[in-house]
Amino acid sequence: MAERLRVAVLGGGRSSEHDVSLRSAESVAAGLDPSRFEVVRITISRDGVWTTADGAVVSVTPGQGGPLGCDVVFPVLHGPFGEDGTVQGLLEMLDVAYVGSGVLGAALTMDKERCKAALRDAGIDVAREVLVGPDDNRGAVRARIEADLGFPVFVKPARLGSSVGISRVGSADELDGALDLALAHDDKVLVEELLVGKEVECSVLGLPPALTVSVVGEITFEAEWYDYEAKYAAGGSALVVPADIPDEVSERQRAIAAHAFTVCDCHGMARVDFFYTDSGRLVLNEINAIPGFTATSYYARMFEASGIAYADLLTRLVELAVERHARNAGLLR
Repeated sequence: MAERLRVAVLGGGRSSEHDVSLRSAESVAAGLDPSRFEVVRITISRDGVWTTADGAVVSVTPGQGGPLGCDVVFPVLHGPFGEDGTVQGLLEMLDVAYVGSGVLGAALTMDKERCKAALRDAGIDVAREVLVGPDDNRGAVRARIEADLGFPVFVKPARLGSSVGISRVGSADELDGALDLALAHDDKVLVEELLVGKEVECSVLGLPPALTVSVVGEITFEAEWYDYEAKYAAGGSALVVPADIPDEVSERQRAIAAHAFTVCDCHGMARVDFFYTDSGRLVLNEINAIPGFTATSYYARMFEASGIAYADLLTRLVELAVERHARNAGLLR
């Protein structure tokens, strides 16, 4: 990477997390070292049009280095049509290096139900759930929840992030409204058991098997649960590093995070979120293949606490994208 590379930073996108993505993308674009990278900001509108900072529509042509003839694409897209393998598939077809997981890793970690199934098969503890679709009988659903989980529960879209469409449901009377909200975002919904304890997470960087895992951070907040406002409003939450948990639990969490990263075919980066419950369970909640990069996001802050500065982290992610692309180019297809 002796020459200055042209990096296209993708932000926006078609999902309901469009605005969060724009803030993350701006942070990445501003944080990339200008002595090493020429940054091209590309915004994907809510209707899917790709434009540059000056409003020019981007021509996405196979065989020409992807958008604008760049060397590397840095997708900072959250939710469907960006974090779920769709854009990753397009970039594979364009034969351009890109930051983060490939098609399988992105798609699998975006689908909470399928991801949890893969993690369970690998012996990793995840929350119990009831799967709900739009045509399921609500009475039967309610009975299953009461029998298998009990109340309170969390109701969430299976393929969305940033706490969009999620509700904490304290009783059966609140269930229908929460299901309606979640089903407005996704036709597959998870109703999960309530886990009481600390929200702890760590960041992963690298290409398996060579992975670096950050120190464990603990999320604290004043709200009843870690909702959208707590995540993105100024002062809504705080990160305590290192987390106030036993050293043995912290080391076990970091090992599980690396194992889960590999099991789910992740590459480059991910933030892995856990609950450390009052009963002593260490439960993997989610794997975020494209974690937030806003000023209040914790992926980079946990690496900063581990000795890796933000600019160096971004540089390493671009290097990993180039390395992975070169490795794959040598495969017989």
